[in-house]
Amino acid sequence: MPSLRTHAVALSAVLAVALAAPGNALAQKKYDPGVSDTEIKIGNIMPYSGPASAYGVIGRTEAAYFKKINDAGGINGRKINFISYDDAYSPPKTVEQARKLVESDEVLLVFNSLGTPSNSAIHKYMNAKKVPQLFVATGATKWNDPKDFPWTMGWQPSYQSETQIYAKYILKEMPNAKIGVLYQNDDYGKDYLKGLEDGLGEKGRSMIVMKESYEVSSPTIDNHLVKLKSSGADVFINITTPKFAAQAIKKNAEIGWKPVHFLNNVSASVGSVIKPAGYEAAQGVISAAYLKDVSDDQWKDDAGMKEFLAFMDKDFPDGNKLDGGTIVGYGVAQTLVEVLKRCGDNLTRENVMKQAASLKNFRTEVLLPGITINTSATDFAPISQLQLMRFKGEKWELFGDVINGDVGG
Repeated sequence: MPSLRTHAVALSAVLAVALAAPGNALAQKKYDPGVSDTEIKIGNIMPYSGPASAYGVIGRTEAAYFKKINDAGGINGRKINFISYDDAYSPPKTVEQARKLVESDEVLLVFNSLGTPSNSAIHKYMNAKKVPQLFVATGATKWNDPKDFPWTMGWQPSYQSETQIYAKYILKEMPNAKIGVLYQNDDYGKDYLKGLEDGLGEKGRSMIVMKESYEVSSPTIDNHLVKLKSSGADVFINITTPKFAAQAIKKNAEIGWKPVHFLNNVSASVGSVIKPAGYEAAQGVISAAYLKDVSDDQWKDDAGMKEFLAFMDKDFPDGNKLDGGTIVGYGVAQTLVEVLKRCGDNLTRENVMKQAASLKNFRTEVLLPGITINTSATDFAPISQLQLMRFKGEKWELFGDVINGDVGG
């Protein structure tokens, strides 16, 4: 009769062979919560209601894109289970939804949650839990801080980079400008404002003749625009979310104030801002872009734009192609899919962040030519380039060169 020791040796040999065998689950597959052989749970928080509800289309676009991926077989054989909750752009609600996603739904990561105040409210929580807060939908500069917050990464260009580009343009083209600023009174608005002031420098800051802040809960910003006009400002820096951006464009036309108008990129959507405000009222407005614009004829034969439009027709027919949020949702969803593909069967939260921090010259083809996504272990700012554009007729027209932002984490 074989001894117990003989059995143990034989079992050890079998296990050794099994562990070494290519493709064996024990050897190759590493999962954290939210992952199985058939599924990857992705969490998301969007303002489907409330004052920033115009951005809700981003989450709906992402859901449609992930469904498209699932219909084609998923990622390495796994289907994406996209769980998206509404926080109404209310930070306390964001905290509630983030806890639900992490502790109840047990998602692998929280992806592209929207809003600077909203993400600020869960910033420490996500990092304490060591759950990726990945490709957040806000350009606040603080998301690029891998040393202190290694589980949080942005995606779009930083707000400070954008307003520094405006400041450089103003100093060069309008050195005697009198600048009036309207900004949302929260981290999002203050981040944009800091970039403007830093870009203007010590001497240039005196060019700002008035700074007006508004609360996101305000029904209207009309009174702020009347005050800014009375200040004598001939340059208007408009740091607002879509609802208020449309109000500002419309009100300026009503009161006959015609400054050189700079509109932050996050509210440059033709569909959700410019068209509701009125094309005539928006003539000459300047903004900055990093993504292609559906309304721009120069992309009509572009392969990347054709793919996007085919996706909209087939997978998201209810979506508005002119709404800039759709192209944002499409581009960032493509970036996440690339990261998850690179993870292979090592779908741990740590590896997700490692792959997200290893993107080199990656392009989703809805980015403007010359703009690429680059990250590293010390640089969590995937996109840092922009190009200025001016509104003419019923579309934006790009001008100048692609400009690199020079803001670090």
